[in-house]
Amino acid sequence: MMRKLLLASALSVMTVGAAQAGEQYVDETGYAISGYDAVAYFDLKQNPVGSQQPQAVRGKAGITAEYNGATWAFANEANRDKFVADPAKYAPQYDGHCAYGLAQGGKVPANPNLWRIVDGKLYLNITPTVVGFWEGDIPGNLEKADGIWSKKEPLPASTKSWKAINDNDGTYEGPAPIEG
Repeated sequence: MMRKLLLASALSVMTVGAAQAGEQYVDETGYAISGYDAVAYFDLKQNPVGSQQPQAVRGKAGITAEYNGATWAFANEANRDKFVADPAKYAPQYDGHCAYGLAQGGKVPANPNLWRIVDGKLYLNITPTVVGFWEGDIPGNLEKADGIWSKKEPLPASTKSWKAINDNDGTYEGPAPIEG
């Protein structure tokens, strides 16, 4: 009986720990990653470091899923189904906050069109200028960000908008998600 009680206690502690996640960054759109399709990034041809990435794919307001306390939009049902099957595989790192900002010690918003996949994980940044700093030492910045994340993850998400920064003008074509 005591053994079962200990096992049940251990499982409950592991379950509580696994359920705890940081607060997802959600901007004025009301969607995670501003309504862009998290799965679609993995189908885009990634450009070399120092080159602008392709525009992210806008999700549709009628094709959504819930994860980490946020609504996520997708371009099609197949992408939504892939996400639902393994959301941690597709969701951007650091709960959608800027990877370089985190390496510098803070949770700051991220522009969904300033992205890079590294070792199968999606990272976002806040402005084109910041992308240059990030790409100057991706391994070093990842090491810093990963080291800081355990302290920053429990803190509230950023409430600022990446669109309010003039350096982002011209980095996106239109609002997301789109109707449909």
